[in-house]
Amino acid sequence: MPSRAVVLRCLAALVAGGLLYLSFPPRPLWFLAPVGIAVLCAVLRGTRPGAGFGYGYLAGLGFLVPLLPWVGVYVGPLPWLALAAVQALAVGLFGAVSAVLVRLPGAPLWVASAWVGTEWLRSSVPLNGFPWGKLAFGQADGPLLPLASVAGTAGLSLAVALIGACLAALVLHLRPPRARAWAVLGCVLGLLVPLALAATLAGTAADPTEGRTVTVALVQGNVPREGLDFNSQRRAVLDNHVAETERLAADVAAGRVPQPELVIWPENASDIDPLANADATALVARAARAVKVPILVGAVLVNVDRTTSNVAIVWDPAAGPGQQHVKRVLVPFGEYLPARNFFRHFSSYADLAGRFVPGDGNGVVDLNGVPLAVATCYEVAFDYLVNDSVRAGAQLITVPTNNATFGRTEMTYQQLAMSQVRAVEHDRAVLVAATTGASAAIAPDGAVLSQTSLFTPATLVAQVPLRTTTTLATRLGNLPPAAISTLAVLALGAALVRPRWSRGDEPRHDTATADEEDVHGGARSSARD
Repeated sequence: MPSRAVVLRCLAALVAGGLLYLSFPPRPLWFLAPVGIAVLCAVLRGTRPGAGFGYGYLAGLGFLVPLLPWVGVYVGPLPWLALAAVQALAVGLFGAVSAVLVRLPGAPLWVASAWVGTEWLRSSVPLNGFPWGKLAFGQADGPLLPLASVAGTAGLSLAVALIGACLAALVLHLRPPRARAWAVLGCVLGLLVPLALAATLAGTAADPTEGRTVTVALVQGNVPREGLDFNSQRRAVLDNHVAETERLAADVAAGRVPQPELVIWPENASDIDPLANADATALVARAARAVKVPILVGAVLVNVDRTTSNVAIVWDPAAGPGQQHVKRVLVPFGEYLPARNFFRHFSSYADLAGRFVPGDGNGVVDLNGVPLAVATCYEVAFDYLVNDSVRAGAQLITVPTNNATFGRTEMTYQQLAMSQVRAVEHDRAVLVAATTGASAAIAPDGAVLSQTSLFTPATLVAQVPLRTTTTLATRLGNLPPAAISTLAVLALGAALVRPRWSRGDEPRHDTATADEEDVHGGARSSARD
């Protein structure tokens, strides 16, 4: 039977994960993220790697199970719980690695690096990875957000994890019987330096309205009903977006709103192929002629081999369809199903998964003379996709998305927060055009300028700046997560060989310091955990 200490640590690990979850939108509780990391670091102190993995895995479940229920809102709990269980393995790996890294001087920095490394791992594999739940994406309303412009989401996650690890270490070093002055100073610096750097960046940031501005219109046509069967009335969805665009044209003609230069429809605004269906072609063309400017149309195209493509098409009022962005990273088990015959045994919804094929390119289209980065829905979660587009010359970012299949869950607000982080990371305004909401215009400093409500027809008209300069994060690209992860690996190697350097014997598992013995009741009892 587990000892009382083990049970308490298990409960504390779940609490740590719960605090991480609560730090994410729609709650403005960003400050709970470092607290959650601090609790988890306290749990991991004095443990062996195997126990560290177990505590980390429990924290991962406490974090990801409540974060991801939108995955199964209409298909049942199995996909949601399976995804959370797989993703929690990365947090378990963090726990195992951190149990070793605490042996090193300056442990908070190495532990924070390990968190970024395991985030990067789960953001990359399997099936292109799953970046949802990065610490950075919970900081859209917090004071650390400006750090995204320096080292992207990896740097922002590092700052959050470092503050949390320093909080835990500071409590340890301030406890009797003695306090190490250098260790306390290091922890204080680890707490203050990220905050000071973020405040400095915020103070020197460009005016979010600086530069040439454009008037944009985001059309939110809404769907006939919520759920997976929203596209059973595909014509109604298309009709909704045409009607809303024609209302916009009428408002422009009456002088109620300014003439937009760019009009953006959301993902799946036309699930009827507008290049192959004459009725759909006529409807989209009618909308473009009414508003008198090109529309970026989210559509589904049927390929010659009967697969489909999720595209955003530039539709000119005179010339018709032009440039396309084909979604490059698809949602596994949603837009396509790996090993379809296998998963058919587990869910009756398996055959509802799409047969989409990914596109390529840099994600940039020219919309009425503006180089526009298109990150379709899920794509906004991937660092390299948006980075590729901005480095290719995009002056503005749009996130056309279809959230009808996720109902009124927190997914919409989690995705909106990602868009806010991308705005700061690349110093670009971001336009979120959602089928059912929340559509939003976001300034380059991450502030939401205006936003629509869920499940209501609406058109959002806003003025946003165009930018041509690039941030350090844009120029560095994938270097920060690679460098931070390498740092964690090197630190792990040093921690594993350090006992040989210092004592000339084999590495011990019960390597808690005297301070840790005071906290946990001795290194020997800690090792038994």
